[in-house]
Amino acid sequence: MLACWRVTPSLSNEYRRGFCCRAEDQQTVSNGLVRNKKKVLVVGSGWAGLGAAHHLSKQGFDVTVLEGGYDSGPNRLISSPDDFGIRGLWYPYRNIFNLVDELGIKPFTNWMKSAQYSGEGLEVEFPIFQDLPQWPTPFGTLFYTEFTRLPWVDRLTSLSLMAAVVDFDNTDTSWRKYDTITARELFRQFGCSERLYEDVFNPLLQVGLFAPAERCSAAATLGILYYYILAHQKDFDLVWCRGTVKKKIFEPWMESMRNQGCKFLEGRRVTDIFVNRENGCISEVICGKESLKADAVILAVGISTLQEIIQNSATLCTREEFLKVMNLATVDLLTAKLKLDRKVKIPNASNACSGFNDSIGWTFFDLNSIYDEHKDDPVTFVQADFFHANELLPLKDDDVAAKVVSYLSRCVKDFENATVIDKEIERFPKSLTHFFPGSYKYAMRGSTSFPNLFMAGDWIITRHGSWSQEKAFVTGLEAANRVVDYLEEGSFARIIPVEEDEPHIQALRSLNRNLNDIIAQLPWSNYFIR
Repeated sequence: MLACWRVTPSLSNEYRRGFCCRAEDQQTVSNGLVRNKKKVLVVGSGWAGLGAAHHLSKQGFDVTVLEGGYDSGPNRLISSPDDFGIRGLWYPYRNIFNLVDELGIKPFTNWMKSAQYSGEGLEVEFPIFQDLPQWPTPFGTLFYTEFTRLPWVDRLTSLSLMAAVVDFDNTDTSWRKYDTITARELFRQFGCSERLYEDVFNPLLQVGLFAPAERCSAAATLGILYYYILAHQKDFDLVWCRGTVKKKIFEPWMESMRNQGCKFLEGRRVTDIFVNRENGCISEVICGKESLKADAVILAVGISTLQEIIQNSATLCTREEFLKVMNLATVDLLTAKLKLDRKVKIPNASNACSGFNDSIGWTFFDLNSIYDEHKDDPVTFVQADFFHANELLPLKDDDVAAKVVSYLSRCVKDFENATVIDKEIERFPKSLTHFFPGSYKYAMRGSTSFPNLFMAGDWIITRHGSWSQEKAFVTGLEAANRVVDYLEEGSFARIIPVEEDEPHIQALRSLNRNLNDIIAQLPWSNYFIR
């Protein structure tokens, strides 16, 4: 169960300074006493928005979630972009696993192995790391990972990268230091071999940060590699939803919120906000011709959706922090779910691929092994997701399906003998966050210059250290805590921190910080580019 916590008085006072406005209140009766019920509007119904709405509903607020009408519809095989991006639920997702326990649902498979392919065939197989003897990081990941073609001398060149991993501690200083260079330059500077880069690191980034390494921020690269792979041996283990995230998690989750009084309004696209000029607080959110009053607002949307809102909003266009968002970028996603006429034996349920196209990374999944509905089917259901897929979006569905089968056949030869008998192709332009070099300075924090407007999402700056779905959910809880603090009602959500660094990493980071402090005091320390 999610417990409650209180922030320190100093943090609480920092949050509460200058908070003064209130919108029109509802009245509720509790124990015979009339009290005002504060209105909170949450824009967005993904992990971030639902995370915020979930906690605030439990605290007795009048919560309304605005769904923008971006989903593809309940009758489609593929239901929403929340099922994509980095798929699967990984070992470090402690807050999401805690939520699932609270909801009392059992949506997950057992822990599963995964693999990585190139155009040459199988490159890497990843075991279930928690089932193996635990070694200090990064040695367990290095020695237990089964590389089929990569020589040991190339693998050992990855150890030098640990110097950058130690130096990058998720602080603002480290983000600004590494965000200005590309991931490829990072690997070059720290002596990774060309083959290690081409066969392992670049493919991982193409499916983890959704773009080739030369287009990815080195800071984001270090953050995601540490969180999923290098912090602890078992962090790369993952489970799967035994159906779509929407059906297995979101639908029962939203039903539990409705039982708490939360309302969901579909097809509402925010077009502007109204600000009380006397105190600078948002008092209304405009959706076309409809106006919704609010005491607090949480924007829990992706970059492209927020950019659309900013372009339409005369109010947000006046604030520099929102104008900077227009510099951020997104990545196109294409997904293909294929039904084949025969059973194809796929060695691993989860697979990452690269090398078929210079700019596109992709993944494929054996849905017969993952989804309950396909367990006993005599035919094969396979899902493929393509990232940085701008070259694929214009293709006709039949051409996409043919390309998918040709790619699959280079990974698993049995696909050559299979015929597509049904397909579902979905295109999601500008749906994924692109952490390009230099993007950090344009990203938003959880608080804004409007005292009662807060942000959440997987692209929001947070010091929690998580990524992808877990980060989105955590920033939703952080936004909920800011609302609780601002409105001075309710209890704070307990946010489970990421697991502590292993002792030797803690010691090395402490030594590195001390060394950096000494260097900073030397003459000319700020003269040269860092």
